[in-house]
Amino acid sequence: MTETIYSVLPGAESFFYKGNEIGILLCHGFVGTPQSVGELGKLLADKGFTVLAPRLKGHGTDARELEACCYLDWIKDIEQTYLKLKKICRKVFIAGQSMGGILALHLAGKYKEISGVITINAALSVPGYESFEDLTEPRFIAEGKPDIKAEGIEEITYSAVPITAVHNLLNLIKFIKPKLSEVSCPLLVFKSEEDHVVPPDSSDTLFENVSSSMKKIISLTNSYHVASMDYDKEIIADRTSDYIHLCCHPFYKISV
Repeated sequence: MTETIYSVLPGAESFFYKGNEIGILLCHGFVGTPQSVGELGKLLADKGFTVLAPRLKGHGTDARELEACCYLDWIKDIEQTYLKLKKICRKVFIAGQSMGGILALHLAGKYKEISGVITINAALSVPGYESFEDLTEPRFIAEGKPDIKAEGIEEITYSAVPITAVHNLLNLIKFIKPKLSEVSCPLLVFKSEEDHVVPPDSSDTLFENVSSSMKKIISLTNSYHVASMDYDKEIIADRTSDYIHLCCHPFYKISV
């Protein structure tokens, strides 16, 4: 049986910016694509960093491809991307939006040499999907409008999500949650005060359960769930840059 090859949707491709010797792996969330972290990636690249954003398997193509994926595919994707970035950068930081945030945490727990993790509304709980946990039908679940406060922002995503993919997201959360204590590198947590997808206390939970001695949490007051595309994206870029410089140079003076 021939495997179906799906084309990548225009604008949903992985992206890479070559900068200095500090690399940032930037991971999108569930049903999203690199486009959802594209503006943030450009802001970080403009600050001099090398930025690489992978497209996770089944994302940015066709929902039928996502239906055939396992959460282990997404773990493999981000791991392979890290190993690629590690070859060209002296230090590597992992940043992730929503599901990308928990994938970043898992990676940091496994690879202790990672210089730091940045999470943006990390998905340790997704109440809107949890009611489908024990269901096998319908095959696809309608997706609402992306949770973005700013008007006129279009995110590349699917209009319907396979229930098998929802199960994989929930299984990924179950797999990673008990491993949070394995994360010991510096951690920067961004959480939107108003998030209609992931409860803000999801970020509090991960903050409390990692083993990192250097960690900071920042509240975003003008963005919803997809904060990487929302009003606060410049704040995320600025504070991420400050934190990375602080991790690399302990006497770095943070801008106000």
